[in-house]
Amino acid sequence: MIDLHCHILPGIDDGADSMGTSLAMAKEAVSQGITHILCTPHHNNGRYENSKATVVQAVALLQAEVDKEQIALTLFEGQEVRISGELLQEINNDQLLFTDLGDTYLLIELPTMDIPAYTEELFFELRTQGKVPVIVHPERNAKFREDPNRLLPYLETGCLAQLTAPSLVGTFGKSIQKTAYELVEHNLVQMMASDAHGVHKRKFHLKEAYELMGKEKAELMQQVAKDLVNGDSITYPSPKKVKKKKFGLF
Repeated sequence: MIDLHCHILPGIDDGADSMGTSLAMAKEAVSQGITHILCTPHHNNGRYENSKATVVQAVALLQAEVDKEQIALTLFEGQEVRISGELLQEINNDQLLFTDLGDTYLLIELPTMDIPAYTEELFFELRTQGKVPVIVHPERNAKFREDPNRLLPYLETGCLAQLTAPSLVGTFGKSIQKTAYELVEHNLVQMMASDAHGVHKRKFHLKEAYELMGKEKAELMQQVAKDLVNGDSITYPSPKKVKKKKFGLF
């Protein structure tokens, strides 16, 4: 099993606070059936900046410790990149880490409460360059939660969306859990990842969440995770519009 989004690197963002915590997370990941982790610290979110060089070095150091402890886990370099007006320039300057070595798929985080006005134009420009924006945890964005169909225009232009496993199991509350189920049911998310931050806070929940969504969806999403790491094109059922339920008195 591959985890595409995880804050396991020690001391560089709000994830693991020490090498000890990172190693405990690595053991927990293996117990979940995870064999590969894309290490994705926050980048450019206003609080943390983790450059490509910083992440590459941190992953190498952690992999060495993981190997020393004989933990059967392979780590890859990545970033969770906050959307910004400088994103294209950072790509052109080779400053960002994608999920794959071919620089095709990029994990992009939107603000919690809003979708910036320039998002559609930026994503369109990325698509014209052959890049695929992957919107992380849309179920935790207030605008997508208000109307999941706001994801459709992005998906129709070839963007992707990544669900967070703890959302599906209810870690973030019933509203986010409800949205998570809607997104899975209507194919508005094509993959799932843990977004784990520790062993006591924001845990993996990946195995549990895959079991909740059923074998067919789980296998589809696990294949997409492999495709993103390999830089391959993905196959996934077309997204469907969420129909709003009408409420009456009787």
